Amino acid sequence: MRAVVKNAAERGVQYVTDAGDPKAAEGSVVIEVGAASLCGTDRELYEWTPSAQAFNLNLPVTLGHEGAGTVVEIGPGVTGLKVGDQVALESHLTCGQCFPCRTGDAHTCERTGILGMHIDGVFAEYAAVPQDICVKLPTGLSLESGALLEAAGVAVHAIQRANYSVAGRAVLVSGAGPVGLVVVNLALLMGASHVIAVDPNPYRRAQAEKLGATALHPYDGIVERCRELTGHRGGFDVAFECSGAPGTLATLFEAVRREATVITVGHPSRPAEVDIAAFINKKGITLRGIFGRRLWETWEQSLLLLDSGKLELDWLITHRKKLSEIDEAVELLTGDACKVLLIPGLG
Repeated sequence: MRAVVKNAAERGVQYVTDAGDPKAAEGSVVIEVGAASLCGTDRELYEWTPSAQAFNLNLPVTLGHEGAGTVVEIGPGVTGLKVGDQVALESHLTCGQCFPCRTGDAHTCERTGILGMHIDGVFAEYAAVPQDICVKLPTGLSLESGALLEAAGVAVHAIQRANYSVAGRAVLVSGAGPVGLVVVNLALLMGASHVIAVDPNPYRRAQAEKLGATALHPYDGIVERCRELTGHRGGFDVAFECSGAPGTLATLFEAVRREATVITVGHPSRPAEVDIAAFINKKGITLRGIFGRRLWETWEQSLLLLDSGKLELDWLITHRKKLSEIDEAVELLTGDACKVLLIPGLG
């Protein structure tokens, strides 16, 4: 079987053609991977940055945590799935027993594992996955769109974490990668009064403008523009930090009004300083973070949006690559690209 494998705790990955074929164990299924999507975390894993190392991978491991495919084998004890079902995959593996899991907060499971890090993932022709992380796709939704649901769900979770408070509000989005763009899209769909997207990449700024946002470079006077647009309100109502870039939080804290909300989505590569006295205490800003999707509320919300036709995802796809083109695919993530898919069926 062809697959992309991380063999050692060092930079790079390996494309192999002799990976073992997965088998369906108790409570699991084997899927034929139709499409797998790369994200910024995959680039971190490729480069083997400190943030990647913090995930404590079970090496060697087949990478890939965003994907969709067709069930081709059913293991013992599996219920609710059959051969031929098309499914998207939740990437977080939860224990079901810890306090967060038992109280509706499984997205913060104390023993979270991740597909493609702690068990073999979807950068392969086939993958064996627990039935519990399989989400049946609505009729007519392509496997390529299904492969984007994990990432789109992060954006939906961010909106949920902000208590859906974007309608009629001024919304600032830092980072116009795929997640940031879906946040922009959702905010506009929900009736935000102003949406500003900030990104140094001109290609990504152009994507945000196509959606209807005002796109600015980080050096374009973000704070001044936000205050100008909101007048006596003193700044924007809610901000989403989706880039993970160092130093962005200070700008967001300055750009939002008093008693605003800031949601952190991206994972910075190093600790970030926060002036608690100035921003959290005196300005009254609420700072919240998210990790993945809220299980399973986010999936239900995302599927409803897709099924209603309000949300579409195919526009995010800019490149389709073979598994053997993994190095080029990773390189694209920092260039003129949005969602890069690995399509095992391309050969």
